[in-house]
Amino acid sequence: MRKVFFLLAMLISTIVVAQKDVYQFSVKDADGKNVSLSNYKGKVLLIVNTATKCGFTPQYKELQALYEKYKDQGFVILDFPCNQFGEQAPGTIAEIHSYCTANFDISFPQFDKIEVNGTNADPLYTYLKEKKGFAGFDLSDPTGKFMDQMLQKNDKNYKSNPDIKWNFTKFLIDRQGNVINRFEPTTKMMFIEADVKKLL
Repeated sequence: MRKVFFLLAMLISTIVVAQKDVYQFSVKDADGKNVSLSNYKGKVLLIVNTATKCGFTPQYKELQALYEKYKDQGFVILDFPCNQFGEQAPGTIAEIHSYCTANFDISFPQFDKIEVNGTNADPLYTYLKEKKGFAGFDLSDPTGKFMDQMLQKNDKNYKSNPDIKWNFTKFLIDRQGNVINRFEPTTKMMFIEADVKKLL
């Protein structure tokens, strides 16, 4: 039975990796309805896993500012709340959305809560991680150094796998649906903006 499960998992992983762009995936919106990412063809996308009770949560303000600045040029942020990191995204998606609009006035699309790591990881995130694995934190930055030390306490080899390490990890997608870059939560928004501008 274990062998069958392993082979099935390998087959699913192979199918996901074989996908040629993000447009092959569907996700659930805040109302639980399926949304095909092909709806965003021709757009530059920033896909983010978020949380409302995290030290990085104020990034919502920066993300909204970035969205407002470039949305008329074809830039969209896709927000996926995730409760896997310190259980920092509690509550229903309706409660999360209410919090984000009240505190950060977000207007970019926010989707249903998902998992980004493990056996229940959303297929979109399995694909994103396969395309852009973890490249490390900037250890010259105090926050990057803190994140590295914190994660090493739980797993000395955390750097060796492509898993999402924390809330507010971001993937940049070009107008053809290709994964161009991955930004850890410690990456300054000015560097993300520079890459967004190149694609626009």
